[in-house]
Amino acid sequence: MKPTLLVLAAGMGSRYGGVKQIDSVGLHGECLLDFSTFDAKRSGFEKVVYIIRKDIEKDFRERLFDRVAANFDAEYVFQTQDALFTEEQKKLIPAERTKPWGTIHAVLCAEKNIKAPFAVINADDYYGREAFATMGEYLGSLTPDSTEHAMVGYILKNTMSLSGSVSRGVCSVKDGYLESIHENTKIYFEEGKVISEREDGKHEFTGDEWVSMNFFGFSPSAFKPFHEYWDDFVGKNISALKSEAYLPEAASRIVTSGQGRIKFCSSKEKWFGMTYPEDRQNVIDEIAAKIKNGYYPEKLWEK
Repeated sequence: MKPTLLVLAAGMGSRYGGVKQIDSVGLHGECLLDFSTFDAKRSGFEKVVYIIRKDIEKDFRERLFDRVAANFDAEYVFQTQDALFTEEQKKLIPAERTKPWGTIHAVLCAEKNIKAPFAVINADDYYGREAFATMGEYLGSLTPDSTEHAMVGYILKNTMSLSGSVSRGVCSVKDGYLESIHENTKIYFEEGKVISEREDGKHEFTGDEWVSMNFFGFSPSAFKPFHEYWDDFVGKNISALKSEAYLPEAASRIVTSGQGRIKFCSSKEKWFGMTYPEDRQNVIDEIAAKIKNGYYPEKLWEK
């Protein structure tokens, strides 16, 4: 069974200051997401499902989707603020909350569109073709009810932005499998050191830690523990203005609850992405270099 690519593209882009997931970075107006989708298609993925916000639908279609859909089996679904909540729960959500409910909420919004083993990625990160090839091969060997899953981890210092802080899940790995992931929402360089700022103060990392970049692969059986994680989160955070349900935490729970295993695949690819406005020129330069070296064709899609 060929896998599906599920893309988290509903982010607000608050640090970037715009709809970064459809910002042009290629020679013919391609977005960074074009290149990830292209790599997935070349790596054996059969279909792509994008998760977006309703308010960006028109621009999303014009600047990305229609082009991809002419070359690949593609569809999109919406992540809405009140999706997955009961009528009684909706009454408890603060009227002033505008922040999306997080990446696990986004994944669950697309559950009905997923029929095969699937990979999950962010729309604004570059992962490298090797990672898609590894994940595509692994997912292609799974059955829909398998409790075996996977992730691609990256070296922390290879995923940092020089423009500001980033959010990364730091991984604990044993015998080739994930043990746990601990989300660090504010990691940055300070005087040459890699610092994670948490509620209890600053913690220094070596920079060689393995981290999650939200590149996971799951069989559809993962939706059961995802719902369990989401239900627990809602019970504790439904009145919060900013709390988010994170995919790495839900993935970690699959392991810690004994409901499955997550094979840890590694990549030494150097990350680049669209976290801050200053990052865009670096992404343009990196993509141009890859085109010049023949890694990508000058015009990505045939149609």
